[in-house]
Parts: sequence; structure tokens; C-alpha cells
Amino acid sequence: MKKLVEIRTYLLKPGTQTEFHTAMIEQALPMLHASGMVVVAFGISAHEQDTYFLARAYPDKQAMVAQQNAFYNSKEWQQGPRSLLVDRIDSYLNTLIWLSDSISKSLLSLLRRLAVLQHSRRLRA
Repeated sequence: MKKLVEIRTYLLKPGTQTEFHTAMIEQALPMLHASGMVVVAFGISAHEQDTYFLARAYPDKQAMVAQQNAFYNSKEWQQGPRSLLVDRIDSYLNTLIWLSDSISKSLLSLLRRLAVLQHSRRLRA
């Protein structure tokens, strides 16, 4: 069995990275989790200024499209943090990767641990 991982990379407008990250953590991530989406990792890019990433896992492409359509068309998203995030994005790129079940379990676990570590380091900074 394979797992589809979507990595969305955002190029943010200059100087908006901190506001974007705060809105993501405080508002968008809780909504993504509540909607049933599996957030694998997220955060500020370690190699490029004004770049942010969000990685999510899905059973297949149909599930990805259905979950994202339901989420992004929801009243909660439209009237909630949408503008806080979208207004700070210059552009974004999606990459879809198919992983085997054994690789996806190990990789997704590692990515989650790295995201938690990265987040805790930024909180202490």
C-alpha cells in the first residue's frame, strides 16, 4: 500500500514569515487537524528566507482533492484565518510523492519529530 505525501512550499511576501507562522500554528493547524487532514510537517524553511512548507499525507489523490476541497471551501476557513495566510503568500508550489507503506511510516514519523524539534527551537529563540 502506498501513501501520497503532498509538500506545499510557499514563497512568502518579504517580511511576513513570522506573521504567517503564527497564524499557521494558532489558527490553521488546529483547523487542519480537526478536519481530519494528516499534517506531517510544517515550518519555516531552513535554507531560504521567506519560504515556508506544509507537508500532508493522504491515502490517495482522490482523498487529497476531496479533503482539500471540503476544507478550503468551508465557512470556517473562508471567514477564519484564510486572509491572514493567503495575503502573505506570493506564490506556492505543490509536490506530490508516492511512498511505499514501510517507507511512509518511517519517513512520516521522522518528519513529525523533526517538525516538533524545529518548532520547539524557534520558541526558545
